[in-house]
Amino acid sequence: MKKKVACLLAIMLSASTLFGCASENGGSDAKSTGTSAASGVSSASSSSGASSGSDSTEGTSASSKSDSAAAGQTGTGTEVELPTTGIGTQITTELKAKEGYKIACIVKNSTNPYMVGCINGVKKAAEDMGFEAITMAPSTNDSVEEQVKIMEDLIETGVDGFVLVPVDSNGIMPGVRKAEEAGIPVVCIGTPAAEETFLRTGVDYTETGRVIAKRVAEQLEDKGKVIILEGPPGAQNAIERLNGINEVLDQYPDIEVVASQTANFKRTEGMNVTENLIQKYKDISAVIACNDESALGAYQAIKAAGMENVLIAGFDGNQDGSAAIQSGELFASYNTDPFGSCYVASAYLVRYLNDGTEPEQYFIPFPSERDDPVITSENVDNYIENIAWWK
Repeated sequence: MKKKVACLLAIMLSASTLFGCASENGGSDAKSTGTSAASGVSSASSSSGASSGSDSTEGTSASSKSDSAAAGQTGTGTEVELPTTGIGTQITTELKAKEGYKIACIVKNSTNPYMVGCINGVKKAAEDMGFEAITMAPSTNDSVEEQVKIMEDLIETGVDGFVLVPVDSNGIMPGVRKAEEAGIPVVCIGTPAAEETFLRTGVDYTETGRVIAKRVAEQLEDKGKVIILEGPPGAQNAIERLNGINEVLDQYPDIEVVASQTANFKRTEGMNVTENLIQKYKDISAVIACNDESALGAYQAIKAAGMENVLIAGFDGNQDGSAAIQSGELFASYNTDPFGSCYVASAYLVRYLNDGTEPEQYFIPFPSERDDPVITSENVDNYIENIAWWK
């Protein structure tokens, strides 16, 4: 078994800070609240005995098992039986930690709703299973170097497992290798490390891009002009998602991608970029934005221009995006369920720490096809009431 971790220099966020952190327009372009730059690691972990404290990047995994694992979890094979039941905030488990394990969750920043969902998922897992959750993020948003330093410091002070949202597959490897040397299991969420770790879970970003692009193409009846709002340049999850979108749209000769520009996963940039593009492309049929925040910005621009019948799709299924689907402002989103993904990751770590049981396969996508992750007007009410990870 390979056990690896990623290390980064960052600051630990307390439960109150993370639950309260907000971003401008509810998105990733907000100023961080309650966090400060730090040269080292400040500790604010919380134990489950009290109130437990307790979007995504580049490169490709070199794993030999990942392809077959993904196939088994996305409907082409038998799906594994998880140590949890349910998704979103309804997820639960009967697992209990046999000791007071310390599990550290390291995200990319403290402002993006997806990252806050990851933190909250580990917090809930700590409360349910009885371990201590340590939650941290870089003081500089999306700094893989700080992520590595955080991991190094935690390995030194003592931690039993990592739930990691890597900024970059290759950049995180120094931390992963040190964790492996120390015998500490690492679970990567979404973006994998460049080499296999104990487990990878969360979504396959390329597949999410394919799924949403196909839904949009079908709704357009296989023809139309499309704008793509990309994620941050160089961010692995953004690159993979964009690749999936383009892979599908390339199969439709009567669908033209008239522009593809970054909006950096931010609502304000999504609005500004779309405003500029629709000055030139006035007859677009759809906007596919690489997250909900930039999709919401695109909607603001489309609405201000008085344009109608433009499909807008995003990813993540966050609170504002879900409400926009409910009101008809957005067409679709993909439930990436960071809360559930990090809860699942924690459960696999606890099970391993309890009795040495390893995951059935390296990559276990979550949510899977059986969870119906595409959110549209047809299922958004049920999603908000029973599934949503942000509640």
